Amino acid sequence: MYSPNGAVPGPGEIAVTEDVVAYVNERGADFRVCTSCGGPVLLPVSVKAPKPTDIAVRAGDHTIYVSIYQARHLSRIHRGMIPFFTMRPRSPVGNEY
Repeated sequence: MYSPNGAVPGPGEIAVTEDVVAYVNERGADFRVCTSCGGPVLLPVSVKAPKPTDIAVRAGDHTIYVSIYQARHLSRIHRGMIPFFTMRPRSPVGNEY
């Protein structure tokens, strides 16, 4: 939902898909949608802390904070915003040789 007049939507105007709600609940943490060179990205608040200007959107038992810069262009928070590297299990650390 791009807002041509630049208005920032309210928390109830941004939907969160069920797969993102499940992702957030599985990780047991709040997240933030922020700007990256590849577009909006969903990161844990331990990586990218929320700002006072963010819009707080409920996602299951947790909150997704949305940057006001991204909020003007969003109608929903979806799986495509989850960085690929956060979805894969970590490789064991050790000698690969």
